[in-house]
Amino acid sequence: MRTRWLEKPNRMPWTLVSVVLVAMVSALVACGISSDTSQDVSQPSQYTVAAAPHTYAGLDAHDGTMLLYQGTYYLYGTRYGCGYQWRVPNTPFCGFGVWTSTDLTNWAYRGLLFQPSDRNYWNNDEPWNTTCGAGGEGCFNPRMVQRPDGVWILWFNAPRDFATKGNNAYYAMGCNGPLGPCGDNAGPPHGTTHKPAPMNHCHGNGDFSIVTGGSTAYIYCTLSDQTLSVEQLDEWWSNGSNTGASKLAGLTNVESPGVFQAPDGTWIMTYSDPNCGYCSGDGTGYATAPSPLGPWSAPANTGFAAPGTGRRAISANSCGGQPRTVFTLEGQPFEWIDLWGSWSGDARNQTRASIHLEPIIAAPPYDKPSDGTLFAGGIQPFACR
Repeated sequence: MRTRWLEKPNRMPWTLVSVVLVAMVSALVACGISSDTSQDVSQPSQYTVAAAPHTYAGLDAHDGTMLLYQGTYYLYGTRYGCGYQWRVPNTPFCGFGVWTSTDLTNWAYRGLLFQPSDRNYWNNDEPWNTTCGAGGEGCFNPRMVQRPDGVWILWFNAPRDFATKGNNAYYAMGCNGPLGPCGDNAGPPHGTTHKPAPMNHCHGNGDFSIVTGGSTAYIYCTLSDQTLSVEQLDEWWSNGSNTGASKLAGLTNVESPGVFQAPDGTWIMTYSDPNCGYCSGDGTGYATAPSPLGPWSAPANTGFAAPGTGRRAISANSCGGQPRTVFTLEGQPFEWIDLWGSWSGDARNQTRASIHLEPIIAAPPYDKPSDGTLFAGGIQPFACR
């Protein structure tokens, strides 16, 4: 029998659980813990992290995220260096790596969160090399979050589950710390592998983000029809709750949502506009909402034959890359941008691709003015420094 700490981490009565969780949340806030999408809206007047280098080469870390925990920065990303080839059958899965830094400049590689040879107990004990590599679909988007009770959870997607079984592509692994190890093979105290129960809104296989705030978490996902959805997670952050919304902002042909909360309380979602595999110079669009579940709206363009992305684009080329997600460090939201490339004429292996972290500066008004004056939008264009 597999341990189910992700669903029931203790057997305390609910009233006592509530008291403990509230106390833990207060303690975490007091310690200044910031997860990959921590919603700290009290942004400082000057961002100290914004002065750090924004482009990193040579890490072999892709479609990942960052967080700050107890004075150390953690960077997570998908690896390609062992020879992964997108959509090439029987390609190797290189795993999810983690790096640490104390200055955002010098990064130390700390290993994989779990081994490709570890067993996927949900999928008939096959190795993750099979789940992520047999059909070439890969495994992507490592998203590490810390639940209010202190447990670390790694979410990621394995598109082959959707392609072969019609299941949602997501997994939630328990980890024994921000460095891992994660999954059943990690052992006590928290190592386990959980397949989220069927979800009403995020039932596909696309790129996604996990957004946390206090004791609540949400998954923002890309469906197979290239529309965006959101679903609130259950109290253990391991399943959907069937509370959510689909076809956010009426957007189509988009992917890779990232979400943060602006200083005025507005929720802002960014996305790759349009969707495009390993594209360099893809656009970044945005939409806004009064709450995490919406309703979401994106600035519309006007005029005959005007491109629909015109007024909702923060950047027409995303600093030469593709936007992947949003994370927040010390009150400053950043867009993670993968600087995809093609080496020897083949873009299926992205070992050498760099990452760019672009500060997002938001201020209302976010929608087009009604008086016919020049529309500037509510988010500053990417500086791409």
